[in-house]
Amino acid sequence: MAASTTRVLRLLALLQDRAHTGRDLAARLGVTDRTLRYDIQRLRELGYPVHAERGAIGGYRLGRGTTMPPLLLDDDEAVAVAVAVGLAEDGSTGIADIADHATRALAKLDKILPKRLQRKVTALRDATAIGPATTGSREPDAPVPAGVLTALADAIRDGATVRIEEAAASQPVSEVEPYRLINWQRRWYLVAYSLESHSWRAIPVARIPQAAPGCRRFAARSLPNDDLVAFVMRHIATAGWRVQARVTVLAPAETVIARINPAVGVVEAADADTCVLYTGADALETVAIYLSMLMMDFRVDSPPELVAHIRTLAHRYTDAVADAP
Repeated sequence: MAASTTRVLRLLALLQDRAHTGRDLAARLGVTDRTLRYDIQRLRELGYPVHAERGAIGGYRLGRGTTMPPLLLDDDEAVAVAVAVGLAEDGSTGIADIADHATRALAKLDKILPKRLQRKVTALRDATAIGPATTGSREPDAPVPAGVLTALADAIRDGATVRIEEAAASQPVSEVEPYRLINWQRRWYLVAYSLESHSWRAIPVARIPQAAPGCRRFAARSLPNDDLVAFVMRHIATAGWRVQARVTVLAPAETVIARINPAVGVVEAADADTCVLYTGADALETVAIYLSMLMMDFRVDSPPELVAHIRTLAHRYTDAVADAP
């Protein structure tokens, strides 16, 4: 690549980051003011709207144009965009026609990503399954470090153990055999076999601030469920929330199952006319919303705090319509 072309690309990368004074840009590029003005003009001819501002604090900045010019991304940015577009490709965003656009964009990225970055993107894409789409109230986001996700995905790809540090765990550091990442409602879960407890776990990745390669490879075990998404959904419903609830619904189990989203909870038949719903959320208010959306009679068995909350709601709603015609 010609030196002038390389220099223009460096200039573009600097402008995409933030605005710079002409003196700063010339110094960073090691060129004269005249050469800098020439390179700025070349960018403008290529469709990049470079704006110049005069004055003591003036300089150059990249503005908005009428067309979409090419972007320069560093390694981390490229991986982040490719992963985000890949998640949008499955169509779970709720935006019409986005899957086709995401597929085309991802194909373009795949062609130009260096192999070292492509391995990271492919590992995370192959290691991830998407949970069921949900309607109604959504729990607060639980963001996770990108480095932790890629470390877990690499271990899944390589069939290697990984040492994880879990926040607020009785055993802060443990070694697990990772099998799958599940993404649901903007949250991430790791399906893994714990070498300490000798049990299968669905671990919220938001509780894993650090993950490092373990000491060995492993042979795949028999999975706890052929559908690992269903395994995680059951864990979330019965133990994965700050608030877990047990509710008796006065309707047949098959009727309730047909009514609720699989992510809302697990249903077990009690008899021909009633069933037990195990559900949960990060707040009592969210559980109450789920139950109101059932549109069926129910009885709250636990926890007592949920009973008190629904009693408060009942009084509030009764008072709200007391004087209604």
